[in-house]
Amino acid sequence: MNAIPRPALILGFAGLLPFLAGALAVHGLMPGIENPITGLLILQAYGSTILAFMGGCLWGFAAQAGRTGWKQMAVSVAPAIWAAVVAVSPDALLSLIIGFVFLFALDLMFRGWGLGPRWWIALRAPLTLGVLACLVAGKLG
Repeated sequence: MNAIPRPALILGFAGLLPFLAGALAVHGLMPGIENPITGLLILQAYGSTILAFMGGCLWGFAAQAGRTGWKQMAVSVAPAIWAAVVAVSPDALLSLIIGFVFLFALDLMFRGWGLGPRWWIALRAPLTLGVLACLVAGKLG
């Protein structure tokens, strides 16, 4: 089955809303948020959280498949480690942009290893583009 399950599709795209809110806030376009710094903090905090969460998804794919070898498990923790780096990065948004590009490469690797659902890349590609667009918009703010 290659069709994206409806809950994953709806929740995945709903997960873009905080990214959009942060990007809009950076540019002074988010009602109720007057300070652009708040937008940057939204992007940084939420982006780091989602980056770590997505690494957890990869960990789950490796564990569920019973392929708990070093390679798959080690690679799956990289997004969480990178999310921690974002917290101390002098340029958090650039670090997040790099992290989400790297995460998509990991998504492709995991599919190449036969891990995760067949529909994963069909969902992750547009979500990654949405996240990157919001992070770039925030960076340009």
